[in-house]
Amino acid sequence: MNFNEADPAIQQFIQDYFDVMHFQDMDLFDRVFHKECVLYSSQTGELNIRPYAVYREAVANRQSPAELGNARDDRVLMFDQVSPTLALVKPQLQMFGGVMQDYLNLIFLDGQWWIISKLWERVGDVS
Repeated sequence: MNFNEADPAIQQFIQDYFDVMHFQDMDLFDRVFHKECVLYSSQTGELNIRPYAVYREAVANRQSPAELGNARDDRVLMFDQVSPTLALVKPQLQMFGGVMQDYLNLIFLDGQWWIISKLWERVGDVS
């Protein structure tokens, strides 16, 4: 499915995600990431698992890409909605000198969309 044809609530949700990643607004963070969310990566060759609380603390205690003057280049590379309550988004963004790609598993609970899991990877450097 083309992301431009996605539910406007999902489109706005992903814009909120991009804003969270760039500005690190922690109130918005709490409206995007579900408290049971877990992040996964294996960039170092070992499984890196970050539960919500660990990830939230890390984000809250670092300088944001906006504060560091990082340029924004946010885009959605892939989108699939399985049902009215489950979707998958592959966003790409730039932060901290890197090009990042994620797989965001979204779930609709309590009247809104949430990130319930995130797989992330640095796929390149900002040129």
